[in-house]
Amino acid sequence: MPRFEDVRAMTDQNSANPADVGAAEKDPDNWTTGDEPITGPQRSYLETLSRQAGEEAPEDLERLTKAQATKLIDALQERVGRGT
Repeated sequence: MPRFEDVRAMTDQNSANPADVGAAEKDPDNWTTGDEPITGPQRSYLETLSRQAGEEAPEDLERLTKAQATKLIDALQERVGRGT
């Protein structure tokens, strides 16, 4: 599972390729609310996905932003077979 520092580094890079972002999707780094704290539903879903991946949820979930949580959710979804 990516660590908080890894997710933060991905966010700080802001190197999303526009070709990788679907027409209906917006890069979390560009969300106007992306810097807000993780939401309750995001925290719960990350905990669920972590269990499904056979891993412990990161202890520092409360430090994530909405954008970082979304990226971590996407990574875990792919690992457990829920990714698109």
